[in-house]
Amino acid sequence: MTGNELREAYLRFFAEKKGHLRMPSFSLIPENDPTLLLIGAGMAPLKPFFTGKMKPPRTRIATCQRCVRTGDIENVGRTARHQTYFEMLGNFSFGDYFKEKAIPWAWEFLTEVVELPKEKLLVTSYPKDDEAAEIWRRQPGFDPSHIVKLDDNFWEIGPGPCGPDSEIYIDLGEERGCGEPTCAVGCDCDRYLEIWNLVFTQYDRTEEGEYKPLANKNIDTGCGLERLASVVQGKRTNFETDLLYPIIEYAASVSGVSYGADPQKDVSMKVIADHARSMAIMIMDGILPANEGRGYVLRRIVRRAIRHGRLLGITQNFLTGAVDAVVRIYEGASDFSALVERQDYIKKVIRLEEERFQSTLSQGMEMLDQHIAELEASGKKELSGAFAFKLYDTYGFPWELTEEIVHEKGITLNKADFDAAMKEQRERARAARQENQRVDVPDLRGIDVSALRQDDSAVRAKVVGIWHDGRLVQELTDGEEAGIILDVTSFYAEGGGQVGDIGLLSSELGRIRVSNAKKLPDGTVYHIAYVEEGMIRVGDSVDIAIDRAKKLASARNHTATHLLQAALKRVVGEQVNQAGSLVTPERLRFDFSNFEPVSPQQLEDVEELVNEVILRGQDVKIEQMKQDEAKKRGAMALFGEKYGDIVRVVSVPGFSMELCGGNHVANAGQIGMFKIVSETGVAAGVRRIEAITGQAALEFACQRMRSLDEAAALLKCQSADVVARLESVLAEQKTMQREIDEVRKLKEKADAKKLLMAVQTYGDVQVIGGRANVTSMEELRNMADLTCDKLENGVVVLAAVIDEKVSFVVKASKGAVTKGIHAGKIIKEMASLVGGGGGGRPEMAQAGGRIVENIPQAMEKAQEMIQSQLKQ
Repeated sequence: MTGNELREAYLRFFAEKKGHLRMPSFSLIPENDPTLLLIGAGMAPLKPFFTGKMKPPRTRIATCQRCVRTGDIENVGRTARHQTYFEMLGNFSFGDYFKEKAIPWAWEFLTEVVELPKEKLLVTSYPKDDEAAEIWRRQPGFDPSHIVKLDDNFWEIGPGPCGPDSEIYIDLGEERGCGEPTCAVGCDCDRYLEIWNLVFTQYDRTEEGEYKPLANKNIDTGCGLERLASVVQGKRTNFETDLLYPIIEYAASVSGVSYGADPQKDVSMKVIADHARSMAIMIMDGILPANEGRGYVLRRIVRRAIRHGRLLGITQNFLTGAVDAVVRIYEGASDFSALVERQDYIKKVIRLEEERFQSTLSQGMEMLDQHIAELEASGKKELSGAFAFKLYDTYGFPWELTEEIVHEKGITLNKADFDAAMKEQRERARAARQENQRVDVPDLRGIDVSALRQDDSAVRAKVVGIWHDGRLVQELTDGEEAGIILDVTSFYAEGGGQVGDIGLLSSELGRIRVSNAKKLPDGTVYHIAYVEEGMIRVGDSVDIAIDRAKKLASARNHTATHLLQAALKRVVGEQVNQAGSLVTPERLRFDFSNFEPVSPQQLEDVEELVNEVILRGQDVKIEQMKQDEAKKRGAMALFGEKYGDIVRVVSVPGFSMELCGGNHVANAGQIGMFKIVSETGVAAGVRRIEAITGQAALEFACQRMRSLDEAAALLKCQSADVVARLESVLAEQKTMQREIDEVRKLKEKADAKKLLMAVQTYGDVQVIGGRANVTSMEELRNMADLTCDKLENGVVVLAAVIDEKVSFVVKASKGAVTKGIHAGKIIKEMASLVGGGGGGRPEMAQAGGRIVENIPQAMEKAQEMIQSQLKQ
């Protein structure tokens, strides 16, 4: 079976034969979980269902979840199983079935569907879990002696749900083992491979360490797709399965290196295979390279792949070809259609990142080469860990590459200091994460969420829940902030890029300011509220007063965002797709895919087109229809957004049609006016337009007119003549500057003639030295050039004070250089006397300093150096 066939077989087995809801993989970007950077386990997106805080769509669910982990990225390629990206097959029960079904179904799938040999399978069990061991013994063809009791077969993370687990292993044969007589399940060698873990969540651990039985027991299982594929396909490592090996073949082809010929080269090819797959699927899920967060994880993966390409001798860009190999692997597989659809986009993002790192790599190499030269000059043999960390942190330089380069020069890298700097950075990041952590899903078990309603006309509601510091409370008093859940709300909840409504809740006992409204994954709306005075309790009735002016301003900006996207597609091209948006009452921000800046003329055309639609004053049409019907009509959908079977379609007939749940104006004319205020780049292949509408656009235009009037007054002309008047002023200024430059050149020649009158001679070398009255280093160099040109065998040493700082120039003719003069060495000694630095070539050097009063000593030092060099 191929990897794709294995995935499909698993999901069909549990969906069609065992009554599970087959769900697509969640995105790698966690939803409503600030404690996670990336999804790294099959159960991670389902956490609220396991804790009981939210009701799952079904009590039985099966998924194949995309996962990324980078905690031990340095082991990728060095072991048979370590990967950054992997897929986790999982079947889950939320208070439905338990061990009595989870164990037999796992056995059935492995032995009857996948047809693994029963005699090769072993299981581990928690010593006190007699129930699980007994169920295993009853499985047809299972050898009871293959049960291994291990104390660490108990899953828990602090207080909360926990329980014993049972791991399924396969014996791959003695030839894969370490040969030790003690070799058994749990050994670090490759003989016994864990392929599935069944977690039986049956206890609730209290803060005091007491284990209380859960009323509703859960099942959480995880089976690594790549591991299972390696067993089924008879491969020694995950990298040789059809889920990874085609990328290795590509790397071998590009590099001209044969896989299997050199263990170190094999590591690099496996790293490229793993990292290429990770980066492609991360970008597919909407992650872009960045300097922090999950974007930094992606950037690090890309750069490690480039570095391992260099170790294989690949100096050109090559990762886009690896993406093609990844796409071929997953073509036709469920959950990966977006990989094929976004193939060109993914390749463009990676190509830009690859080109950017080549530039970064060059800068880092230049800095490292200079530092190595300084170490060699001083006789030192160790590169500090702090410098290596700076290369890593600033230029993305892997420490392994730094170590390899300095080793060639006989220099060692202080890895301990590097690790200390890295540890310090990680601790800072961890502390920052802990400081910002908050539980984003309240426990809603005490609330009938199915009875909660949204009604745009609601003006009175009842408080059914108050969520404070991650737990439900009965009341809030003045000065406290919390999430408030109402039985009915007219507040728009943040979503689709639009911020939530703001307003007031008023009760008999209190006044509560609502700063935003948000929505939980199950659709429950909660209001982020601050008690300005009094108090509020669960059960209180409140009057709802939404800030209607800001709500209308947000609606203007949201409808304008739709018009902007439609206009961009018409003017810039159909390749434009939304990559993110923000709609607030004050402005709109629209991120979109495009690999070059939008030209000023295109921006002008887009703005004009949007305003034309606004002036037509068409009604905005909002309809409910089936998703397939909406797509047939050409409605645009946002990638990564989840839509139900019935969708809300917002359209300005004949111009724009999108799936959207946000607030909009009733008529396009209500937008009033649309004005683009900026267009910038925010990431590789992503541009950003910020714009304003309505009153904000009107105020912007009025401010521009006031500025224009003020400029006209200063230029003493009419507003309509400002451009022509400025052109005239700039032309006059250019003429005046040219005349000033001519006068300055005449002055430099005159000063050079004065200097020639004070020539000193050492042998047949003429030396001129003195202070010059100039205003820039360029003038000082020009004077030195003019003076030196008059000397056949001459040296010119000039000093000047420019902006209260010392400037030196030393210029030597070719004849003087042949007699031993070195301007760079002379100026280095001069600079040290004025507290500065500098250098240069034998014929030309310049330097600066800050101690003006030491100029005479520096000039004397120059005379001494010249005499000394001529005697050698």
